[in-house]
Amino acid sequence: MSTLVNAASREALAATELQLLQATDGAQAAEITGLADELFGVAALLGRESTLRRALADASTDPRSREDLARGLLADKLGARALPVVVEAVRARWSSPKDLVDGLERLGRTALLVQAERAGRLDAVEDELFRLGRIIGSQVDLERLLSDPTGDEAGKYAVVDQLIEGKVEPVTLDLVRQLVARPRGRRVSEGLEELAELSAKRRERSVAHVRSAIPLSDEQQQRLSRTLQRIYSRPIALHLEVDSAVEGGLLIRIGDEVIDGSITGRLQSLRRDLAD
Repeated sequence: MSTLVNAASREALAATELQLLQATDGAQAAEITGLADELFGVAALLGRESTLRRALADASTDPRSREDLARGLLADKLGARALPVVVEAVRARWSSPKDLVDGLERLGRTALLVQAERAGRLDAVEDELFRLGRIIGSQVDLERLLSDPTGDEAGKYAVVDQLIEGKVEPVTLDLVRQLVARPRGRRVSEGLEELAELSAKRRERSVAHVRSAIPLSDEQQQRLSRTLQRIYSRPIALHLEVDSAVEGGLLIRIGDEVIDGSITGRLQSLRRDLAD
């Protein structure tokens, strides 16, 4: 799930997300899952077919011609909920063909998160994605297996199912299966962290990655959350990790900003001061 840095692509994604929300309105969980699967399928198709990808993302052509091309190729392959989303996507102005593919993949993931949100399970999905990312990231062989773009898809599914099926939310399982099927050059642990952050953004919260030498009590977590919310003037979701290397205190990362209250951080700062 790459970040869309170009303003045109961000606007295209925002416009298409509105169409996605309309497509999920009144839908049952199975219908939303089907919608997401179809969006993932179109993203995979465009990822393979470079000529088609360029044609559908060519901003120099008339949007209606791109729509006609998409309808001609996909109308009999997509359901009534997915087709309008794909049409809106190809009519939009993306900065590159790759951004169109990234956007469709992002929309599929958003659809699944909407499903979790409406079921009141978005918090659980976010937490599971974050924790699973840490688990896989700590096991080199497992990460290599799941991140291999040439690996057998069915084999990867079997590993994922054995690891988490029946232990996590259905949406979490769907998101993980899609990620390992098409890692697209990223490590699975990184993809899971991005998905956890997308979940948090879905709830209009920022994510604070907190490392501490020992586990924080519920009271400490609540106090930290209130403090960060006061500092940043918006809700903050805590993702906690115990790391003995921190050596006391806390190391907090929010986006590109780092708040280092650890003993290690203070010692490093002192060494820098002495060296100046």
